[in-house]
Amino acid sequence: MTDQPDAQPERPAPGGPLAGVRVVELGSLIAGPFCGQLLGDFGGEVIKVEDPGRGDPMREWGQVKVQGLSLHWPIIGRNKKSVTADLRREEGRDLVRRLAAKADVLLENFRPGTLERWGLGPEDLWALNPRLGS
Repeated sequence: MTDQPDAQPERPAPGGPLAGVRVVELGSLIAGPFCGQLLGDFGGEVIKVEDPGRGDPMREWGQVKVQGLSLHWPIIGRNKKSVTADLRREEGRDLVRRLAAKADVLLENFRPGTLERWGLGPEDLWALNPRLGS
């Protein structure tokens, strides 16, 4: 607090405390994307990988829609860059490997063992980028 009546509260530096942190988000529905939303809110560069043709199910989720679009997506998808990649195909997995090689954090919420079956498990990605956090 300050004695000056028109003083503004201290704000984080432009870009937020996570400015410069690159996050690759492979999650879908609520848990993974919500975490990515928070990291983006704090200034992280979040690159969301979505399934081609369908995108994240949150784009369609909910009964109430405005002009055919979910009310949830603008919230949970904010502060993110989206790319599409079919992780069931080698080309899509190669894109994730290239993104992970330059990322600080990988965020995912697939069923256990899914990324390992695709050759995108922690050991596979740490071989490309030992400083990658997950």
